[in-house]
Amino acid sequence: MEAKMKKKLIRIIISLLLIIICLLVEFDTNIYKDILYIVAYTIVGYDIILKAIRNILKGKIFDENFLMTIATIGAFCIKEFPEAVAVMLFYQIGELFQNYAVDKSRKSVASLMDIRPDYANVYREEEIERVDPDEVNIGEIILVKPGEKIPLDGTIVEGESMLNMQALTGESVPRKVTVNDDVLSGCINNDGILKIKVNKEFKESTVSKILDLVENASNRKSKSENFISKFAKYYTPVVVVVALLLAIIPPLIIKDASFSEWLYRALSFLVVSCPCALVISIPLSFFGGIGAASKIGVLIKGSNYLEALANTEIIVCDKTGTLTEGVFKVQEIDAIGYSDNDLLRYASYAENFSNHPISLSIKQAYGKEINEKLISKTKEISGKGVKAQVDGKNILVGNEKLMRENDIKFKKSEKIGTTVYVAIEGKFAGTILIADKIKDDSYKAVKLFKKNKVKKLIMLTGDQENISKSVANELNLDEYYSELLPQDKVSWVEKLMTQKSTEGKLAFIGDGINDAPALALTDIGIAMGGIGSDAAIEAADVVIMTDEPSKIANSINISKKTMRIVHQNIIFAITVKIAVLLLSAFGITSMWIAVFADVGVSILAILNALRILKVKER
Repeated sequence: MEAKMKKKLIRIIISLLLIIICLLVEFDTNIYKDILYIVAYTIVGYDIILKAIRNILKGKIFDENFLMTIATIGAFCIKEFPEAVAVMLFYQIGELFQNYAVDKSRKSVASLMDIRPDYANVYREEEIERVDPDEVNIGEIILVKPGEKIPLDGTIVEGESMLNMQALTGESVPRKVTVNDDVLSGCINNDGILKIKVNKEFKESTVSKILDLVENASNRKSKSENFISKFAKYYTPVVVVVALLLAIIPPLIIKDASFSEWLYRALSFLVVSCPCALVISIPLSFFGGIGAASKIGVLIKGSNYLEALANTEIIVCDKTGTLTEGVFKVQEIDAIGYSDNDLLRYASYAENFSNHPISLSIKQAYGKEINEKLISKTKEISGKGVKAQVDGKNILVGNEKLMRENDIKFKKSEKIGTTVYVAIEGKFAGTILIADKIKDDSYKAVKLFKKNKVKKLIMLTGDQENISKSVANELNLDEYYSELLPQDKVSWVEKLMTQKSTEGKLAFIGDGINDAPALALTDIGIAMGGIGSDAAIEAADVVIMTDEPSKIANSINISKKTMRIVHQNIIFAITVKIAVLLLSAFGITSMWIAVFADVGVSILAILNALRILKVKER
């Protein structure tokens, strides 16, 4: 696409230079000037003429390409060479703006989704054989080493580990699995060695279904037709028929009427009928809206998505990484018999040698250098926590199971989030609450969405019910649905799509690979560009580069202003165009007056379009 745009730009520049030469240089004979005009016209407009011919052969006669071709050829017929070239040049400039705006359009998503496993280690004849996941049968045993993706759905028959489920559910904290637990393909095995009995073929596995969902959803996605094409379907046949009648009927019914005179008027009518103001100002309006959105850190991948944003009725959001920060942090420390700082210090020292996300968040909250000479007898107890001696004191840091196992009397926490219990020298010393914090910007986003008259705000998440309910209530969302897999999110999106009006649009905001199918299915898929996965960003129609959901509310404001300006330009341009066409048909205006009026309308429409760039953030 970028190479094509460069070629088109070069053609425009060459054609423009040839026009300037024709206007400024005096030739001995006009034949040289006419040849230069024809060369300039051919360079800048050959592709439009070829498109018009191809469309005619396909039965699609009355489109903008046909109108541009017949109008400019008509200009050549009445010896208005500069007008012919200028009309085609203006049209191509408008097309260049449109092409640039959609240059970042969505690519194939499936090829970028790195959850697809490359191989499976399967036990065959007491040996491990590396094969394609498609070649593994139900009932066979596969081996998954630390750091590898689980290639097929199955049940663990040997081993235990922590699985990174973020690609499937969006959950940041790894999930502990052991013998008899079912596991899903696409998860990453963090530490232990697992033997898994396959219970689904690859084509029926979770990872394969996600890939199919994305591809199928992309195919079902509706796209708005370009306004100019819609307009040309009605406008072009009308002006062509009127021009034809203008050339034929008056000489037949009016006494002494000259056929050549009315042919000239008919061709003039065709030249004037070319909607330059619309051709330039409408793509420029959308381009300006896309540019205004990019200034606030929002990439909109095409004018049809900008138009759709103005009609947003329902917004569906993922939770982790979209409404929340997606990073687990220490939110609260409740110490008993110790200061909060001391409790955090003992916990950090005990967790020093662990790379578990919860351990990392505790050490990050402590934020000081740890003297490892003070730590001894460290033992990590899988699925429960850690034991260690810190400065001669026995420290326990973990969950309820670790406290009960060591006969520690503790007070159970009812707070939302992950509670870490700490015991020092056999006595309960307090709790550390770790949770995924709601983004400050999310509160602002919800208020702005409601100001923009979005009818419904809904959260779909793979997280637990109690955490999801807390976030939904805190943000005052209309609905929420929790503990969902990617296919569940798609099912809910399909249901919600039926709740909008005919003209209304549904937007989905997400950040992970697990959101890609839903992003591709909705009217407007919106991804977080900063923390979002490549698959989500490629599947999306809109990307928030700053990871602030309130930017979408501002983008809706920009889209509404863009559509107001587009409608103003359409009404203004068509009104003036009809007036000039009538005057041309009756021979009241000359060609150059008509051209001047058309250029004036174009300039005013362009200036109006540039107002979009002045939209301010709320």
